[in-house]
Amino acid sequence: MGEVNEGVPRRRPSTGQQRADEAAERGGGRLTVSDLLARVRPATAPTAPTSSATAPAASATAPTDAGPSAEGVAAAPTAGGEAARLAEIIAAEAARLLPGGAMGPDTDFFDAGGTSVDAVALVAGLARDFGVELSLDDVFADARPRRLAARALPAEGSAPRALPALTHGARAHTHPGAHPSAHPDTRTDAGTDADLELILADLALADGLPWARRPEAVPPRKVLLTGATGFLGGHMLLDLLRHSDAHVFCLVRAADETEGTERLGAALKRFSLPWSGEIRRRVTVLPGDLRLPRLGLADERWDELAGELDSVVSVAAAVDFLRGYPSLRQSNVIGPLTLAELAATGRPKPLHHISSIAVFNEIGIESMGEDDPVAHIDGLVAGYDKSKWAAEAALRRAREHGLVVTLLRPGGIGGHTRTGASNPQDLSSGMMSVFSRFRTVPAFSHLNAAPVDWVSRVAVAAICEPDAWGYNYHLSGTPNSLPDVVHDMKLGGMNVRVQDWDEWRLDVMARLRDEPIAELDFLARVLASPTAVKLCEATLMGPAATGERTEAFVAAQNLPASTRYGMQEQLKTFERLAGDGLARLPDRADQPYLWFPETMRGSLGPVGGPADTPCSAAFTLSIVSMYQLVKERRVDVKGELSCSLLHPEPLVVEQGDVWVRPEEGIPLEHGVHHPLLRYRLRLRDAEDGVWWLEGRKSAHARRDLWRQTRALTIELGREDEPAMLEGEIVVPSDSYVRDQVDGIRVDPRLSSQEKRLAKLSWLAWFGLEIGRGLLGPFARVGADLLDLRRHPTPTERKR
Repeated sequence: MGEVNEGVPRRRPSTGQQRADEAAERGGGRLTVSDLLARVRPATAPTAPTSSATAPAASATAPTDAGPSAEGVAAAPTAGGEAARLAEIIAAEAARLLPGGAMGPDTDFFDAGGTSVDAVALVAGLARDFGVELSLDDVFADARPRRLAARALPAEGSAPRALPALTHGARAHTHPGAHPSAHPDTRTDAGTDADLELILADLALADGLPWARRPEAVPPRKVLLTGATGFLGGHMLLDLLRHSDAHVFCLVRAADETEGTERLGAALKRFSLPWSGEIRRRVTVLPGDLRLPRLGLADERWDELAGELDSVVSVAAAVDFLRGYPSLRQSNVIGPLTLAELAATGRPKPLHHISSIAVFNEIGIESMGEDDPVAHIDGLVAGYDKSKWAAEAALRRAREHGLVVTLLRPGGIGGHTRTGASNPQDLSSGMMSVFSRFRTVPAFSHLNAAPVDWVSRVAVAAICEPDAWGYNYHLSGTPNSLPDVVHDMKLGGMNVRVQDWDEWRLDVMARLRDEPIAELDFLARVLASPTAVKLCEATLMGPAATGERTEAFVAAQNLPASTRYGMQEQLKTFERLAGDGLARLPDRADQPYLWFPETMRGSLGPVGGPADTPCSAAFTLSIVSMYQLVKERRVDVKGELSCSLLHPEPLVVEQGDVWVRPEEGIPLEHGVHHPLLRYRLRLRDAEDGVWWLEGRKSAHARRDLWRQTRALTIELGREDEPAMLEGEIVVPSDSYVRDQVDGIRVDPRLSSQEKRLAKLSWLAWFGLEIGRGLLGPFARVGADLLDLRRHPTPTERKR
């Protein structure tokens, strides 16, 4: 016992919350089991599961079975025959939506392969074909047909209604491994209290874990990794291979090794990660299932792993903010307990568990430090938060059995800073998408998020460093405040409006309803779910997560320091999200970020003839963001062009672009004109005639550098016709500085400091580009002068 506690940080003596919660795990403390259950009915103590070395696995008799731990839930007051019949009907309808077409009354719909879209179809089908009224929240809270039947039946004392008969020849199927007798019909007045019973029973499973010795303090050579087909798990797999000599055993849900290998490779490619022969050589795919006893492995294979492995890494989890605890527990609680059993069996091994700062998602929590007390279990609302809390609580008990457990808590996991790969179903990515798409943000306190490459790298470093084992780490990065996000988006050309949380939520829901986006449908459902909304509120309104231990570890290991996940770090992710139609980058329709006038005078004439007809231009050049310059080197153009050869009235610029140093300023082959600027305009005259204009400013190895930056050679013609006119227009020397330096204007919504920064950034960038462009021709002349190849004389050529 003392050996384990040596590797576990001490709790702060000034607070009793942690002690109270740990006592609650054992049935006492701040609220006893009886106190918690008495809120809805007289106390009923749950039947304790059998305590044995295989207790965690024993509760997972099937991937979709709720396990014996549910036996302590009180029986439903409705007649068992009616409930059983309705459960059969719901199971039959659900089976029609599943790939295998099989569903038992105690099978969780989502564990059996159902999706959120399938849940919508299930609710609609039950109402349409059978008159059974259920809400989506009912399905997400507990997706077992027997529990759904209890919710759908009238309350005790109300008038009974006739149950529908099975139609369409539908029959309920028994899912393999489902045990209807294991779960009596249950119904409570509050799902939270039913969850509490189940959580307390699940925590008791940790008491059946084997006792473990402290593992040898050496970097792991053989690692079991779950969740490698997921976003974070895939990146951790590659980091384990890059930064250690370990061979990695990847548990993949598949029928056989071939299918598992294909699934793993496809997942890595989806996240822009490599899948090469060298990677395959150092990876062994284990077909299995985290939700099954002994991971679905044969006893021989289980025993082999227990003796061979040096480390167990638990990353896999069901991340769904709509599903209830009963639907998530098999993956998020029972699965980690099974991994704890493997780590404690045979050769001593540490368990590294990816948890979440969601364990703090209690409204009003004051701090979120690595060793601070986590939320009170009765203060958590969402099933996901409860499942992460329960897993941590169970693994704290495992520490008392001698198991070395490292708890790694990410916050929001953002996209990769270099590849832009992200998880589009992640809440952080969804929020980023709607922030940029609708140009609004809710008034939040902090966003605790970090890019996946940083989270993965630090997690893997902790796994490979024995001195880091057994502690809690926060991998949530440097928090973003509301002013940080608003400032970043403004500088990125995405001026956002801050709204009250409820106003923002309703506005986003209405926009997504009017403009459906399939990839953001999950976010619309989260914002419409009262339970998930509470999770969002706790996440957005909570304090900043702190991680002193993580910061010290990062510095000691010479890892990249945590930086705020700002616009620069999110740039690649925004680009990918925009390419997928989710986010919206700045475009011409947005309020300009910066603009200035450009006036020109000159003359035009027929192609090949004298240019003797006066011509003038009054343009406005603008950009919507510095991103536009960095990525495209392009400036937007509006304004008018006047010349009597074109039309008595000025031509209006409908669309115009200026490219700065196109083709990197490199001239065409054997050319001496290095391109500085290229203009391309579409103009319309007063009679709706359409014209095109092509213009170029070029650099030459001559002394008139000042004029080269001001003179524009142009060609014009009617749409879809060759050039009719050509000539040159020049920016007058007396107006250049007045207009294009002193005349710069910046978005008035920016602060004075931001305006100065915007102006200086533009002048520095444009000045550097033009300077490089003017230097190019002289560099070329210098290269010609240094050419040591001797040109042949006429006499030598005759020879």
